[in-house]
Amino acid sequence: MPENPQRSAALPESILEQAADALIYSNRQGIIERWNKAASALFGYERLEAIGQSLDLIIPESLRAAHWRGFHAAVAQGATRLHGKPTLTRADHKSGTCLYVEMSFALVTDESGCVVGSVAMARDVTDRVLRQKAEAKANR
Repeated sequence: MPENPQRSAALPESILEQAADALIYSNRQGIIERWNKAASALFGYERLEAIGQSLDLIIPESLRAAHWRGFHAAVAQGATRLHGKPTLTRADHKSGTCLYVEMSFALVTDESGCVVGSVAMARDVTDRVLRQKAEAKANR
């Protein structure tokens, strides 16, 4: 059965919007340009609250300097330190709650290979991390 061209054109957007993990795309300056439903659910900000804001929106203040050093180095070098491997980090929720999130990062390039931004996929692992910390504390 041939695929409907209109449905085919909308499919990439549907995939991004309906992904179970939070998807955040920021430009080279770290300004959020893409924020899916899962990002809204995870971080508490609706799409229109997040779009146009700095990534500082979700980065705890104590981690910002290190984040921006890594971000600018990756953009300049054209490669991330973790090469797409997920990492555990902390993030801020709109409510002020600190979350533990597992994130993976990738640079986004244009047709000529120039870095145009960065995409991150994130999931909430707060419950798991707190459970592991409680278990470790109980075993001391």
